Amino acid sequence: MLNLFIKRNGMVVRESIQSVDAIEVEADILWIDLLHPSLQEISYISKTYLLDIPTKEEREEIEESSRYWENSETITINTYFLTRPNEENILHNETITFLLARNILFTVRYSEFKVFDEIQQRVLASPKNFEDGFDLISKIFELRVEKDADMLESIAKETRLLRRNVVFDKQLGDEILEKLAILQEMHLSLRDSLFDKRLAITALLRTNKADIQAKKDLSIVLKDINSLVEFANVNMNILDNIQELFSSQINIQQNKIIKLFTVVTVAMMPPTLIATVYGMNFKHMPELDWDYAYPFVLLMMIISTIVPIIYFKKKKWL
Repeated sequence: MLNLFIKRNGMVVRESIQSVDAIEVEADILWIDLLHPSLQEISYISKTYLLDIPTKEEREEIEESSRYWENSETITINTYFLTRPNEENILHNETITFLLARNILFTVRYSEFKVFDEIQQRVLASPKNFEDGFDLISKIFELRVEKDADMLESIAKETRLLRRNVVFDKQLGDEILEKLAILQEMHLSLRDSLFDKRLAITALLRTNKADIQAKKDLSIVLKDINSLVEFANVNMNILDNIQELFSSQINIQQNKIIKLFTVVTVAMMPPTLIATVYGMNFKHMPELDWDYAYPFVLLMMIISTIVPIIYFKKKKWL
């Protein structure tokens, strides 16, 4: 489906086009948003506006160094936008294609994003703030970075809560380890998205096609991205620290168990030795004819067990 935003009489109107034949090529178009476009729609837009629009499969194969390119007429940007499929905890980076040509912004996407719904409402409500495609793309990046900041803050809260559970509540187990892995994966996805947008904005700031105001807006967004990257790096360090604390807690617990078994083994050695001696089948053993031999040996075994335990407690080994 194609959503066209056309300037008319100082206003911007939105038209949802189901067929490419209905597009008014001569209209003063501000933005063409291609949502789940068909091959026919991509082919038509490419031929009409002399654009090289990659297919969904081609976009995923684009190298990192080639995600931004520019010629005398157009600018093409392929950048990551974060999405959370089915409201799960796993974040996914979806590639969005932006093309700027003839001061028109073309966006190609295969997923729904609230950012695009919000920017469309802003365009319709305040058309004077959007003179060309550069005003649009700078505002889209601004809104997307705000969403990333909110997401990063939410993940940071979960990170601090996890650290509190490990450090103070001594919570251990597979659930903690799974939560740690999920948070690490979320941070990596978020940081990759921020890096990708930073490269795109840095390249946009070098172009001579954008006006001064658009570059000012993009510069502010770039500063926000740099701050978020630093924040994400701090959170990654905290997660590494949590992982080390988790491993240390596991080692401490294992050491306590090993120490307990060691103490029990050492404490049982003297009574075992006594039982072994009196379990020998020698014919001449003086205690065999003694009436109190059995309780005496039992008492010796109990005392020989208690004495090492008392000694270990005094040494604070227990």
